[in-house]
Amino acid sequence: MIQSLDLVALIICVLVQWRVTVLWLRQARCRFSGSALRTARFSILLFDSLFVIGCAYNAQAVLGNLPFLNPHASLLGAAALSYAVLAGAVLGAHALFRAAGKRLPADFNPARRHILNVAGGALVAAPFAALAYGSFIGRLDFHVREVDIALPDLPAALDGLRLLHLSDIHLSAFLSERDFARVIDTANTLRPHLALVTGDLISNAGDPLDACIRQIARLKTDAGIFGCMGNHERYAVAEQYTQQAAARAGVRFLRHQAAPLHYGDAVLNLAGVDYQSLGDRQHYLRGADRLIAPGAFNLLLSHNPDVFPVAARQGYDLLLAGHTHGGQVSVEILDRSINPARFLTPYVYGLYRSGPSAAYVTRGIGTIGVPARIGAPPEISILRLRKA
Repeated sequence: MIQSLDLVALIICVLVQWRVTVLWLRQARCRFSGSALRTARFSILLFDSLFVIGCAYNAQAVLGNLPFLNPHASLLGAAALSYAVLAGAVLGAHALFRAAGKRLPADFNPARRHILNVAGGALVAAPFAALAYGSFIGRLDFHVREVDIALPDLPAALDGLRLLHLSDIHLSAFLSERDFARVIDTANTLRPHLALVTGDLISNAGDPLDACIRQIARLKTDAGIFGCMGNHERYAVAEQYTQQAAARAGVRFLRHQAAPLHYGDAVLNLAGVDYQSLGDRQHYLRGADRLIAPGAFNLLLSHNPDVFPVAARQGYDLLLAGHTHGGQVSVEILDRSINPARFLTPYVYGLYRSGPSAAYVTRGIGTIGVPARIGAPPEISILRLRKA
């Protein structure tokens, strides 16, 4: 499903640029002639070529890893996607404003027409202002969120246990090791008993995976650091390397494995699975029921939160997941949150329940695609287990 949506997004971006190109060529023919017109046409063709390469980089989940695109192309990919979002918004706003203008009578009050023109200009400028805020401020505005999770089957010995939950780090051109180190420093002040990482350490092959692991290994906890794989480890063909390099640094990634942790007379059975593809829903958590420990509190790490109903049916008490970035761009209209992640899953952000089971989906740390966060700030989660 996610690949189908990526393909739809790619097609929309291409259609937007086709419309923009038609307008540019029309303006070029009106303004230039001779060699100046040829130069303008060549410049438009060059821009379109760079745009297509950037779109191809963003569509690697659909097209596969393209060998001619190196990690530095992420800058071009982000620029292309940001431009496509802005171009689409401006085209839409312009079309709306133009349609409204055609409905006005010829003798419409000039002062009111001026106000309408100013409002139209503000409408066109708004996407630029929002993207600038999300890129330069919202992207690095790390929030600490502490949540109590009441669970009816929680053993008394686990009451008050503090879990640090990090996800979707995406250490890359748009999140430096220095900025991620600030996240780790903040997390260490929160005194977690256990640290859990639910995938997407990087965005693409060639990103600084070792640096990300090095920073994660700095976390200070009583019971260790555990994690599971995300889809971007799979896209980068880095799952095995991540597991091995992390193990050398003292971080254990659970790949369809379980680790029993003892707290007094209680056992927290920590299980982890590799990324569960949205396109393979009928096989969600195949074999994960065999990781459950009878009589223990069973906690599952899965990058994809969409598996929650299956995890609850299998008997897991708590699921921790990420993947959605909380939508990354979220707008509240009439008390309802509107963001892209709702097209993928109902489990976008926060705490969810199904019978005695619960799931927590974090907004994560980094970004993918457009390097901006608007209405969905990056999150360092501290989850306190409570006896219901």
